[in-house]
Amino acid sequence: MTVYIDPPTWPGHGRLWSHLVSDLSYDELHAFADRMGVPRRAFERDHYDIPQLRYADAVNAGAVEVSSREVVRLLHGAGLRRRKGAAQPRSS
Repeated sequence: MTVYIDPPTWPGHGRLWSHLVSDLSYDELHAFADRMGVPRRAFERDHYDIPQLRYADAVNAGAVEVSSREVVRLLHGAGLRRRKGAAQPRSS
């Protein structure tokens, strides 16, 4: 089980955010987020938005640190990338 996180460089709502993704399945990603106590509302299409203050928590829980470019590559490679306007996946 591998889940990945990019650096908290994405601004929004007065904070910086990271993206938490899986290269295997949405089920794996949801399970990891559940164990961290991340609410499901933080899931957006194909990733969880993680605030900067929770970045270290994700890494300590086992998320592998990668670049933002690598996050996109991993999602495409796994066939899990969902663009805006795409239907929300139920699970994989």
